[in-house]
Amino acid sequence: MSDPAGLSVLGRGLLLGFSIAAPVGPIGVLCIRRTLAQGRLVGFASGLGAATADALYGSIAAFGLTVISGALIGAQVGLRLVGGLFLCYLGIRTLLARPADVAANASGRSLPGAFASTLALTLTNPITILSFAAVFAGLGVGSTGYTSAAALTVLGVFLGSAFWWLLLSGGVSLLRNRFDHRAMRWVNRLSGAVILGFGLLALLSFVGTIR
Repeated sequence: MSDPAGLSVLGRGLLLGFSIAAPVGPIGVLCIRRTLAQGRLVGFASGLGAATADALYGSIAAFGLTVISGALIGAQVGLRLVGGLFLCYLGIRTLLARPADVAANASGRSLPGAFASTLALTLTNPITILSFAAVFAGLGVGSTGYTSAAALTVLGVFLGSAFWWLLLSGGVSLLRNRFDHRAMRWVNRLSGAVILGFGLLALLSFVGTIR
């Protein structure tokens, strides 16, 4: 027998995860660039890293792990510095990268690397917990005391976020053959500049917190 209440909670989590992932930030730019340069699987693996990080932070917020949440938020200054430096590194590396004449195949080595790098990058923004906590409070998650509702919401967040990355990497992959060597060079330059810009903004934010 179906559980309408459970499906409703899962559906709200799906919408939440999709809406959180959809705005194109540095992870989105990185996913697009990797899809064009290395193929759909590498782009999707990059997105799954971000979706996993969203699910982890969503779990912390949904299950009310206030000790862990407080520790992460307390360390946000240091993590903001690490995240900003990592973004700057990725931006400069992408900006200077020479497009390959033939797109690289998605090897077993590149997929875990793509996943791990975006997972680590997304985890350097622990303030996301506050966003999840506010949204979950609005949805009533945690107020009922049922862990099943929290688990379904977190599962929905992951699936919704993963679905967005699947759509993005798949859509970009369809246009991939239209990009010649010259176009890929401009993709690298623009992507690198955008990612570097996000990194500089993160570092400026870090400087503002220590004044």
